Amino acid sequence: MTTALSAREIWVRLLVYPTHSLPTAAAPVMVGIALALRDNLFVSLPVFIAFLGSWIIHVGGLFKDNYELTYTHRYLPEHPELLHALETGTLTYTEMRYAIFACFAIPIMMGYYMVAIGGTTALAIGIIGVTSSYCYTGGPRPYTQYGLADPIFVFMFGIVAQVGTYYIQWAALHPAASHGLDALLQLPPELYYVGLPVGALVTNVMVIDDIRDRNWDKVKGWSTFSTRYGLRGGRTEYVTLTVVTYLAPLVYWWWLGFSAWILLPLLSLPLAIHVVRAVLTREQTRELIMMTPRASYLSLIYAALLSLGILLSPN
Repeated sequence: MTTALSAREIWVRLLVYPTHSLPTAAAPVMVGIALALRDNLFVSLPVFIAFLGSWIIHVGGLFKDNYELTYTHRYLPEHPELLHALETGTLTYTEMRYAIFACFAIPIMMGYYMVAIGGTTALAIGIIGVTSSYCYTGGPRPYTQYGLADPIFVFMFGIVAQVGTYYIQWAALHPAASHGLDALLQLPPELYYVGLPVGALVTNVMVIDDIRDRNWDKVKGWSTFSTRYGLRGGRTEYVTLTVVTYLAPLVYWWWLGFSAWILLPLLSLPLAIHVVRAVLTREQTRELIMMTPRASYLSLIYAALLSLGILLSPN
């Protein structure tokens, strides 16, 4: 029997899902801020608006995902609490559609401010962010059907978020410079790779969900490692991304000129091992449900340590 939840619990715990959405949205932004601080480029208001807009877009993607799961695939009891809320009227599809619209409309309105600062480049980054969030399960060709979610997540949370965070601060302090796409060539090269391990950890949050929901995803026609290669494939992907994540600081230190401070993210390894053990030994929804927020917090802790390492490394 499904326990009835209040409307507030439905929206906060199951839809906005702050223990998932806030850490994963903040982690890459933190790295971009650290690089800007290192280069004496920090500007608080543009970066705050950029983060707020990106988080709202992220939440909009979650709303759209849950809408598709409960409307298009309403025959699947994947989320019984949401289905029960919809049956009892505690939640309605109209409310969900309004919420989705608001989550994409508000950042678009905020985008006028960002474009005024960052020009064409800010506009392009915003369009990429909105499109990747909405098209995860929305639109005529959701990319979850084509096995593209993993590389897109690494790209968005490992490169685009850091570049966007750094760029909007750079543009605010260089109003006379060109703000076309060629402006991206003026940014430091490490901006395009130093956040990749954070992108991998954020992707791992989704991988846990893929492992947990692999049977439902197969019915929905989604293409993930877990639907294509089974439980072993999903686990292998998770472990591989984790290993790459913790090798990255060593590469940055040994070959790419960062000081030993860049190894600070290795302090988060005990938590990473804890989550890996759970992923390798548990497979049911009830057993894995708590690993999603823990993996989210892992990405935030790793990003915080990486950011500190960047700040302490000589420029």
